[in-house]
Amino acid sequence: MSNSRVALITGGMGGLGEVISTKMAAAGYRVAVTYSPGNTKHAEWTADMKAKGFDIVAVPCDVADLDSCAQAVAAVRAQLGEVDVLVNNAGITRDMTFKKMDKVNWDAVLRTNLDSLFNMSKQVVDGMTERGWGRVINVSSVNGSKGAFGQTNYSAAKAGVHGFTKALALEVARKNVTVNTISPGYIGTKMVTAIPKEVLDTKILPQIPLGRLGKPEEVAGLIIYLASEEAAFVTGANIAINGGQHMQ
Repeated sequence: MSNSRVALITGGMGGLGEVISTKMAAAGYRVAVTYSPGNTKHAEWTADMKAKGFDIVAVPCDVADLDSCAQAVAAVRAQLGEVDVLVNNAGITRDMTFKKMDKVNWDAVLRTNLDSLFNMSKQVVDGMTERGWGRVINVSSVNGSKGAFGQTNYSAAKAGVHGFTKALALEVARKNVTVNTISPGYIGTKMVTAIPKEVLDTKILPQIPLGRLGKPEEVAGLIIYLASEEAAFVTGANIAINGGQHMQ
């Protein structure tokens, strides 16, 4: 399958990001990913992807910095063309109780997880509206909806993601550009599977009615749907994908 659409995924080399990237490439998108400027394994990663049949463009980008985002999108544009689908996936955690949290760890999470939506979307949304087609898909979290102990920074940022989504969706809807949020629960990425098994079995899995972690492929499948022509009537939505852990 092939199409001419260009998809840009921030944090596309991470556990979830990599699966999103490869699934979109397999679906025929021309895919670009961003990686943190300090990541020295990007060439190795792209070579590995190429060996698996995925020709993915990788560009350095600090998503918390507006100028860095402008440079990254310019590099993608030069190599692949205009961005049709933007997946704002990059995110970090700096978990600690509010009593222990300092401004540095608050700012780091808000800048990477929320400011990044402005920084990246600012580079591509005008082009989408001018061409009369576009998809912006913002990755939030179940904890943006229900909160989580030790995550005032992360929960605040991820709740803000959907406020951004709804407002931007209203502004660009008439131009055939959709903006949506997805809110994953506990997904079986390296970060989650590194949690001690006892904690997973006694604290996390009992909260999930389906009784298991989500699969990154399931999240990627939802993103591919939202990027498709069939999803043209879905905008301003927050789609939970959490195994029933939190129902809205």
